[in-house]
Amino acid sequence: MESPSLIFITGGVRSGKSSFAERLAVETAAGTGGDLHYIATGVSFDEEMKIRIRRHREDRQKSGIRWRTWEQPENIGALASFFTKKDIILLDCITTLVNNELFFMGGRLDEPLVEGIYGRVVSGVEAIREKGRLLIAVSNEVLFEPYSDDELLFVYRKLLGKIHQKMVRIADEAYLVEAGVPLLMKGNRAAGAGIAPPALGWTGERKHESD
Repeated sequence: MESPSLIFITGGVRSGKSSFAERLAVETAAGTGGDLHYIATGVSFDEEMKIRIRRHREDRQKSGIRWRTWEQPENIGALASFFTKKDIILLDCITTLVNNELFFMGGRLDEPLVEGIYGRVVSGVEAIREKGRLLIAVSNEVLFEPYSDDELLFVYRKLLGKIHQKMVRIADEAYLVEAGVPLLMKGNRAAGAGIAPPALGWTGERKHESD
């Protein structure tokens, strides 16, 4: 069985999904001798976000694990050419990426703009997947949150839901993380696949803005 080239991980806020994704990336790099890359999509738009981003940078530095961080709030496909088949890439997170794409476009709701965002996100993921050894993409399940009649929020959720469906279709493995427990929703992780099986029930101590 070939090693997966795309793993999609989703879950609610503070579910432990980012910590699980990071663990998968580190274990894969250890098993393959690959290099670790972290694509951060967060933007320091306020003081709280600045503190979170700074803390996460410091956490990665203190971990003793060598990550190369790419701060890319939009158009992630532009990074694809920098990766090679030895690279293990963690993208965290698609939710923030979609939010940024909407914001940078002025929050307009016309259909061509929304479809353009969908195309950029999906093609960006596919381009990075093609170049790297493994891409692990993380996203939030905002559809779990209470209903709102706000038009922008409605379009945002609809777009994100469509992207999530596409991610699951093209992913080799897909996980839903709840209360720190990763549930394999798609894929057949077997011994010798090139990535160590995840320890179900494992919860990370580190906190991420998208966890």
